[in-house]
Amino acid sequence: MLATPAIIFVAIGLLAPLALMLRNSLNHYDPTELMISAVTAENYLKFFSDSFYQGVLWRTVWISGLSTAICLAAGVPVAYFLARHVGDLAKRMLMIVILVPLLIGNAVRTSAWMLILNDKGVLAAFLGLFGHKGPLGLMYSSAGVVIGLISVLLPFMIITLNSVFESIDRNLEDAGESLGASHLTIMRRIVLPLALPGILSGSVLCFILSMNAYATPVLIGGPTFHMMAPTVYQQIAKVMNWPFGAALAFILMAVTLILTVGVSVLVQRRYRKWSE
Repeated sequence: MLATPAIIFVAIGLLAPLALMLRNSLNHYDPTELMISAVTAENYLKFFSDSFYQGVLWRTVWISGLSTAICLAAGVPVAYFLARHVGDLAKRMLMIVILVPLLIGNAVRTSAWMLILNDKGVLAAFLGLFGHKGPLGLMYSSAGVVIGLISVLLPFMIITLNSVFESIDRNLEDAGESLGASHLTIMRRIVLPLALPGILSGSVLCFILSMNAYATPVLIGGPTFHMMAPTVYQQIAKVMNWPFGAALAFILMAVTLILTVGVSVLVQRRYRKWSE
């Protein structure tokens, strides 16, 4: 009974719009009448028969996976250092520094990266001091989009992993060290297996956020760099093709769920084997 109001609120605020969007994805689109009520799978068939939109989905998955992997590789040592080698006061200050970018809107933060990555921007001027000449080629490219996504996602990864490493008993690491294990062995055999659920949570969070990123691909990637979220917006807001835009949104959501659930199942199976 206590959960009923929350369930009703979620159903109205989340499930009802999804159901409406699913219904729209089955409608027919006409350039003159826009959306015509129907029950057809033509919007989904259009996606699977068009190599352009399949390429957009593949690019989205690739960019999201690469950004998540880089955030994980960079976030693990930083989070472990904060959890094990920094005092309480210094840790609070460093965590504030890490959290500050999250207080700025994505559009503003991405605009700042445009000033940095531009061929005549801050980074080009800095590299020019060391003799670098010519364009950087980071704007309107996959590399620039990845850099922008990492700046958005890395704080989430560090915060998640820091709490996980803090929950691991330090005596376990001391015991491994007393038995002659190197620090690398301790990380590989003790710390990382115990932190695997948290690593999975942080990775899933970053992957989902990057799969649905909008401001970074639009501003840094430019008009010729296509990812799924901007493509959905373009179909709905500019082309006014609501049925196809809704279908693209559901395809994006389905692929994101399938990949995250699939990876979660594989990691959990591996975690059970390590636990045994």
